[in-house]
Amino acid sequence: MSHISNLRKSYERAELNESASAANPMQQFDQWLKEAIDSEVPEPNAMTVATVSSDLRPSTRVVLIKGYDARGIVWFTNYNSRKGQQLAGNPFAALQFHWVELERVVRIEGRVEKVSDAESDEYFNSRPLDSRIGAWASPQSQVIEGRGTLVANAAKYGAQFLLQPPRPPHWGGYRLVPEQWEFWQGRKSRLHDRLRYRLDGEAAWVRERLAP
Repeated sequence: MSHISNLRKSYERAELNESASAANPMQQFDQWLKEAIDSEVPEPNAMTVATVSSDLRPSTRVVLIKGYDARGIVWFTNYNSRKGQQLAGNPFAALQFHWVELERVVRIEGRVEKVSDAESDEYFNSRPLDSRIGAWASPQSQVIEGRGTLVANAAKYGAQFLLQPPRPPHWGGYRLVPEQWEFWQGRKSRLHDRLRYRLDGEAAWVRERLAP
């Protein structure tokens, strides 16, 4: 049995303070994400999405961010999936980015809405052909007999749509509209930097430091 309780790491790469951070959390996120990409960390665009079911049980999964702007954070998925069903009943979620090599975490919480059909169509049509066929072939989160089911579905829809599969009606984008952000920077002696941004009213962001 491995002694995971003895694993230790000293966080000493960087710092995060109020004077050097952006007043707007989306600007701070943009800076950190670009630094993660420039640093070539593995899958800098991967994020964990946490949702809650109608019986108040949380669940998480990793998805890829596909866009962000002043309106929020966007990803795409099957609306009939487990997360889609949970968001239909409880349209709030939490996101988390963990860039291990940079000793950084970003947490985002807020309300989730579907993006427009035009946005979903535009992104779907930009995907590789096999990914577009895959959106039709996979009944995401449902029990299937085996991988052969997916292969057979892919062959069926590939033959049906050839090179121009339309976007499935059950597939599209979600946008999380942030209400709270937290930026975490690992520091020595476990005295980590944590800056939280929370909405005060409709559009004013309050920045405050949290104890680690």
